[in-house]
Amino acid sequence: MKWRRLNGDKIDSLKSQVEQTIIKETKAGHKLKVCIGTDSQVKGNNVEFACVIVFVREKKGGFMFINNYRMDNNDMSLKRRMILEVSRSVEVAYGLCELFDKYDVEMEIHADINTDPYFASNKALKEAMGYILGMGFVFKAKPDAFASSSCADKVV
Repeated sequence: MKWRRLNGDKIDSLKSQVEQTIIKETKAGHKLKVCIGTDSQVKGNNVEFACVIVFVREKKGGFMFINNYRMDNNDMSLKRRMILEVSRSVEVAYGLCELFDKYDVEMEIHADINTDPYFASNKALKEAMGYILGMGFVFKAKPDAFASSSCADKVV
């Protein structure tokens, strides 16, 4: 997995960089919350994904780390794409949750899934919510899922 900052700077070791970031931001007096989300778009024969780790400084803005990747489309259903997005976010959160626990940083997983049943993405809501909550993480869906629906959406 290749991670980068918004400015394009590469991140060599994600776990190490996340820990250094938490330490630096805490020493600067910032209370952090981390939101992890993934979004995707079909582009030709591929599905392009962007997973983001958003560091939110309480009342002082935020920044994010980004990972882009792609898969063959193979007529992937919207529901399958939504579940793949959520599974990617859970995978990243699971790999970092010991750091968040160690430094007492609140963490949420944001799913780019609409809570309104009139939207197609809603078909994946129950499975996504069950998966995230079952893993012990805080779940947010649209309109409260800014990490996936705004941040990741801009870099996919």
